Amino acid sequence: MLKACSFLLLPISSLAFTSPLFGVPTQNALGLSPSSLSMAMRQIVEGVEFDTIAREWRCKFSSEGNMASLVALQMALETVVDDLKEVEGVQSIERVVCGDCLDFKVITSVSADNFDAWTKQKYDPEEYFMEMLEVIDGVSEIDVSTYTKMPVMSTEFLDD
Repeated sequence: MLKACSFLLLPISSLAFTSPLFGVPTQNALGLSPSSLSMAMRQIVEGVEFDTIAREWRCKFSSEGNMASLVALQMALETVVDDLKEVEGVQSIERVVCGDCLDFKVITSVSADNFDAWTKQKYDPEEYFMEMLEVIDGVSEIDVSTYTKMPVMSTEFLDD
């Protein structure tokens, strides 16, 4: 049986900030103006910075019935994608499917500057999406996680 992972997520106001250009610590959140916040990286500990927070919705689907539950999950996702696109600061919406372990995940990445506002909106449309998952036959282990994201390598960093 798999257990859900839990990730450290500190309130933004408790984090130190680091200049993305120089990696030099700057004032804490209380000392920065809103315009400065958008220019700053958050730092959990030295060397572990982030500028994106993701909310992950996940579940298991059944392979029975030609994976009918996976088809229903995709349809449920399609009903909320437009709402997710409207989340202020949304950077990406990703769907992950593992055919071996029967995982279905939706990961919505939002700029750290805007994540608190989405939290206050209870991650809308999360509640509606979760209600849809609960009534799909063959879906189990419905859960959510919140975690930070930061690219380590991307093709945009590679030279031609």
